[in-house]
Amino acid sequence: MLYIIDSHTNPYWNLAAEEYLFTHFNEPIFRLWRNENSIIVGKYQNTLSEIDLQYVKTNHIKVVRRLTGGGAVFHDLGNINFTFIEDKIKGEKTSDMFKRFTSPILDALNLLGVKAYLEGRNDLLIDGRKFSGNAICIHNNRILQHGTLLYKVGMNNLSLALKSKPEKFQDKAVQSNRSRVTNISEHLKHSEYINKDIIGKKNNDSNLSKETTLKEINTSEFQSYLGSFICEQYSDTIKRYHYSNEDLENIDKLMKSKYELDEWNFGKSPKYNFQNSAKYKGGLIELNFSVEKGVITDIKIYGDYFFTLPTEEIYDKLIGLKHSKENIEKAISKLPIDKYFANITAEEIVKLFF
Repeated sequence: MLYIIDSHTNPYWNLAAEEYLFTHFNEPIFRLWRNENSIIVGKYQNTLSEIDLQYVKTNHIKVVRRLTGGGAVFHDLGNINFTFIEDKIKGEKTSDMFKRFTSPILDALNLLGVKAYLEGRNDLLIDGRKFSGNAICIHNNRILQHGTLLYKVGMNNLSLALKSKPEKFQDKAVQSNRSRVTNISEHLKHSEYINKDIIGKKNNDSNLSKETTLKEINTSEFQSYLGSFICEQYSDTIKRYHYSNEDLENIDKLMKSKYELDEWNFGKSPKYNFQNSAKYKGGLIELNFSVEKGVITDIKIYGDYFFTLPTEEIYDKLIGLKHSKENIEKAISKLPIDKYFANITAEEIVKLFF
């Protein structure tokens, strides 16, 4: 088994590396990695229905689509991601795959006195609250299973970034199930001092000492402990792997051609219809439009607003545009909005689209 600890925190790069390792390597792989502030959406989700776009843009949060299914998750540097890539066992059910790859993680936590457990198919919980969501992808005879580990995540950012309004969308996309969540670090404080045997045998990579209390472990130290624990479980076969120059070039190329692009992160959303309405000083506006492959294909606007130019003229300016704030703002800014919607601003019109 190859053991990889990524120093990159760019989510575009990390998701590209995930795909590259999955499709170009034959050996079993265990990987630990972290992302800067980002939202990672499931492969078949409608990205815009999962996020608060204004909050995401204002706070420079990257949004990236992954290869696996499931719901949207928020990442920051207080979250640790783990990945197992191995050959598929013939006849193994999905539920057994999740159990196989999450068991070492649970064992590592239980050794620290944290009573963590698997519930349902793919969620890891402590005291009924979720700290890890897991997802699987299969390619040929290979399985990629990865999961989050909320160690010391900014819960306020998590809540606000994922504060979506899915009721505006009519689609067949997979909707995220928002669960009560918790940070692992909150539960370590209830334990005693770290057993010196755990430090000596399981955490050779970290700077922890036997005097360190569990509540003082930072995210990097916990990641180091987890890596050392997994290494001991696979001690007969595991070895540290460092990317070659060819690996780095290929990952960078994949990042630029796929994971950095809005076409992948937003445009791959399923076909959907969007509805929104608002009451402004100039009257009520109801907006309806359809999107396919990220592009607006049809639009209708209704309301009791006053106008001096017919609303239908706007449709041709918007149909064919990508459903993104930048594109809508640019198109609306070129129009004499006050003639189409009296006493309603261009900014108010743009807000209706999101």
